[in-house]
Amino acid sequence: MTGFTAADVTGQAGKCFLVSGANTGLGFEVTRVLAARGARVLLACRSEDKARLAMEHIRMEVPGANLAFVPLDQADLASVRECAGIVARDEPRLDVLVNNAGVMVPPLERTVQGHELQFGVNHLAVFALTGLLLPKLAEVQDGRVVITASLAHRRGRIDWDDLDAHRSYSRSKRYGDSKLMNLLHMYELDRRLRAAGSPVTALACHPGVASTELGRHSLAFRALFPIAGWVLNSAEDGAWPTLQAATGAVEPGQYYGPQRFGELSGPSGVARRRASATDPDAARRLWEISAAMTGVDYAGI
Repeated sequence: MTGFTAADVTGQAGKCFLVSGANTGLGFEVTRVLAARGARVLLACRSEDKARLAMEHIRMEVPGANLAFVPLDQADLASVRECAGIVARDEPRLDVLVNNAGVMVPPLERTVQGHELQFGVNHLAVFALTGLLLPKLAEVQDGRVVITASLAHRRGRIDWDDLDAHRSYSRSKRYGDSKLMNLLHMYELDRRLRAAGSPVTALACHPGVASTELGRHSLAFRALFPIAGWVLNSAEDGAWPTLQAATGAVEPGQYYGPQRFGELSGPSGVARRRASATDPDAARRLWEISAAMTGVDYAGI
């Protein structure tokens, strides 16, 4: 196979990774591979019980795996701050932040702070956690921020006047919007990091279409796999783009995804993004709004 797979992940001993949503799906597979390569992996999850069960499963395959639980509920910005504070205080180093956790097409719900759930969890929490941990990442030689986007960013059309869905709510539209926000966030973060001469690299990835719990709210998504599963990714294969962004030889500001069947599946390589994902005016506008909503100002960049 051409392209990046788990077999291309080199030894990661001495490095520390934080993986959000690490107890299941892509996050679990990323954590499992990193642990097998000798990394310390922080499982940032809502449920401690589920995180510890995931750790038990990984240690059955990787005895002595260096794993730890960190509480993180991305539907609550206070929890995001607490998570970042724990990592900054207790961990000697942090090499890579893997922003993996997210929600997909749920019924209309709101975060603790009152934001539409997909906007709050998929973007605002990622924006806040990244900004709060950036100083920690800057302490190492090859610090990286990995943001998980989606093919769905291609249908994103941000409604700047109704970010929190008080006027209307389409679950699939809001999901696509949040994934476009992920790429705009990465684009502006990369620009600012380079301008500041920061040692941290910003990257994005997408898993194609992978069989994970993320699609539990989508009847169409659940129906797709029995029919077309042979051309789609397992969770294990869907983790390859994340692993490439987190550990591979990368280009700053790049976007990685599967290379087969229109980026639905297969080994990882450079992915395509719509022009709207590299709109500098939209990226700056989203950054300013996000900083105001989260109170995180990314000091120094």
